[in-house]
Amino acid sequence: MTLLKNCADFLTFSRLFIAAYLAWLGWGIGEDGLAIAAILMIASWASDIIDGYLARRSKVSIKTWIGEHDLYFDMAVAVGLLVFMAAAGYIDTTRSVIYILVWCALFWRFGIRSALGKLFQAPIYAWFIFVTFKFAPIFGWIILFFLLVAVGITWPRFPKETIPDFLSGFGEDQDSTPKIFEEEHQGTNNSLDENPHHL
Repeated sequence: MTLLKNCADFLTFSRLFIAAYLAWLGWGIGEDGLAIAAILMIASWASDIIDGYLARRSKVSIKTWIGEHDLYFDMAVAVGLLVFMAAAGYIDTTRSVIYILVWCALFWRFGIRSALGKLFQAPIYAWFIFVTFKFAPIFGWIILFFLLVAVGITWPRFPKETIPDFLSGFGEDQDSTPKIFEEEHQGTNNSLDENPHHL
């Protein structure tokens, strides 16, 4: 069973290489690399499905560092894809930089949580699918077909676990600000209690 877990970790870690290659693809090949980028994204999404399946089948209760940081590898792919599209001219570079900076500020403020991480990736993937349909329609349809098949394969989990987990995680993100302020407020009250004569 440990072998399955190791295979899952390997697939997760491999997305780091996909991210790096996507970024290089934009600078090295440019818009002509769109077909390759589409294939790489399908490979990335497929590995995400497979590594989760293998991890569950392994029945190993202890999570590895790679398994615990699966979201980071997914986000790295999204960043690599954004770099590809910006370098290849499929999206304005200034807007891409602003997008990254805004999300960096959000992650710094709220932390890198599952719901925020997925929300960060969604517009990048959506724009890429739009780009493929516009400039390489055959790959746009291939991606759409793959995504539909992926949803079908994971269907029992998708509506019952994936969507509720995302929504509940987003709810936690929304609630984080009041909790932080509440903790700060409690901390202030405690310091005043300990020093009653402090003005």
